[in-house]
Amino acid sequence: MSSAYAGQRICLTTLHGKEQALARPFAVGLGAVLEVSPCDTNRLGTFSGEVERCDSALATCRQKAWLGLERTGLRLGLASEASFGPHPSAPMLPIGQELLVFLDLDRGLTVVEQRLEWRTNYAQRLLRSDEDPGPWLQQVGFPSHGLIVRPASAEAGPWYRDLCSSLDLQNALEACRRADPRGEVWLETDMRAHRNPTRMRSIRRLGVSMVRRLCRRCPSCGSPGWGLVETEPGLPCEACGTATDLTRLEVWGCPHCAHREWHPRRDGLAVAQPVDCPWCNP
Repeated sequence: MSSAYAGQRICLTTLHGKEQALARPFAVGLGAVLEVSPCDTNRLGTFSGEVERCDSALATCRQKAWLGLERTGLRLGLASEASFGPHPSAPMLPIGQELLVFLDLDRGLTVVEQRLEWRTNYAQRLLRSDEDPGPWLQQVGFPSHGLIVRPASAEAGPWYRDLCSSLDLQNALEACRRADPRGEVWLETDMRAHRNPTRMRSIRRLGVSMVRRLCRRCPSCGSPGWGLVETEPGLPCEACGTATDLTRLEVWGCPHCAHREWHPRRDGLAVAQPVDCPWCNP
């Protein structure tokens, strides 16, 4: 079946070069062309915290897509958003949630694809006045991955972004140490896509998933966008049969009509291990 979006123009709202990750999947998989709309998405929130994100990642992503549609007048829109932080069950491990939202105004569709991303360099560090940042820099992939640097305690002190060279970083560290009463510096990874190749790869993978979803038609109404909408827990323990919190069924649905179907997990897993069981491992 041919793509419903072959030959169409899709507005991609981004300030950070995400077309580098998304243009090819949409061109090859859908036959569609992405047109970048460089709206001021920073007013919806920034990773570094100067502008707080007031809404959820999903709501912010939808707002981004709408900003591009309003600016360009196109009828198809696309936007990306992400959140990063410690894993809720393993706080020492960082994890990211990547989101991609596709809007089709003519069909009244909002299609959402998301993925939890373990492959992330998301990290922060307090650098003491006499501390060498070298080992941490290697850990987070500097200089191929950018950094954001600021004084540790000076609220109004200078912020340095787009740090992708040793010389620029050294100058920023010296300036921040002078501005901080104790000479301490706050370092964090720059999670903006154009300064983070690891995140750009994650966006590309998510773009491929979105393209595949837009190529699938609802078995009831024929609308594009058929795919996973939620999961149901309850995978039984292999040892005692107790329902666990792990996914038992996948719920697939249509973004246009109310049609839903329940399917077994795509990985074929039928039972959970006792370590995941609330009875065997309370």
